[in-house]
Amino acid sequence: MPSKDEKERRKQIHRELAKKEQEDFIKSLPIDQTLFLELFDYLDLQLGRQGCNHDYSITNDFLKSKGINIGKVFDWFQEHGGYCDCEILNNIEEMFEK
Repeated sequence: MPSKDEKERRKQIHRELAKKEQEDFIKSLPIDQTLFLELFDYLDLQLGRQGCNHDYSITNDFLKSKGINIGKVFDWFQEHGGYCDCEILNNIEEMFEK
């Protein structure tokens, strides 16, 4: 059985790894984190009104209104499980809650 010091050392390593993982995630974002949060709110509102067409039409409108280069953003979405508007809200938003 690990000692108390060993348990604390393992907890510290876990915290450091989690912090590094979060930092790497933030660095990988193709747009500012605050824009993602705005997008999630916008998607939540618009999907509640009109549902999902299983494409990026709502996200595309949002990003264009912000002057964002959509190509690299959509590539990032697909790499992380966001293949349409509703999947961005369901899969990508979850990543920001960690």
